[in-house]
Amino acid sequence: MMSSSAQTLPTLTSRLVTELDRLTAGEFGIPVEWLMEAAGWRSAFMCDFPTAVACGPGNNGGDGLAAARHLHRWGRLVSVSCTDRSKLSGPAAAELAALERSGVEVGAELRLDGAQIVLDAIFGTGLRRPPDGRAAEWIEAINESGLDVVAVDVPSGLDADSGLAYSPCVRATTTITFTLPKRGLLLLDGPKVSGDVWVGDIGIPMRALREIGVTPPASLFQLSEIFKLAP
Repeated sequence: MMSSSAQTLPTLTSRLVTELDRLTAGEFGIPVEWLMEAAGWRSAFMCDFPTAVACGPGNNGGDGLAAARHLHRWGRLVSVSCTDRSKLSGPAAAELAALERSGVEVGAELRLDGAQIVLDAIFGTGLRRPPDGRAAEWIEAINESGLDVVAVDVPSGLDADSGLAYSPCVRATTTITFTLPKRGLLLLDGPKVSGDVWVGDIGIPMRALREIGVTPPASLFQLSEIFKLAP
């Protein structure tokens, strides 16, 4: 696996992520379902010990559910929990159905017993306010657990644009972010709560990035489809 300096890479804001997903599906025929499956695979790849997966009700949670299915196949899944499964829709709901058809129970309470890693898929790039309710309780429990934490795209509770860590915010050991770093990972509190940041390819066309005004290096994933972001 290779590394690349954060100073040499462009970043993505939450608005650009939304635009990129829409463009990739509409113009390039690559649906969100495919991107979610690829993101789940990348996330599962980062978890090499028994893992508890904590999911929220959005697409970030869908990434976590996809990851849980792969972890289950590999014998590394301890538990899967979702803050509110009734709010899952579209591709995320399809990932829930696929996971349950594999015989995996998705609980409404966070279960960390027997885990060495927590996969944090509670909130992604769309968060704009402090977590509350069950999500806040889970974030606090994850931080107090002493376990290694792998965050999906951004740590839950981090503003993906400004880098402000709301209270509470997951303190990750590792963050696996997709396509390009999210801007908030590099600003304000971002470096303190993100741990080691890895960038993984999930199949976004390079032309789609250029069409939203982002110019990636020609060699972005040429040597490796996943790399560690150097300071």
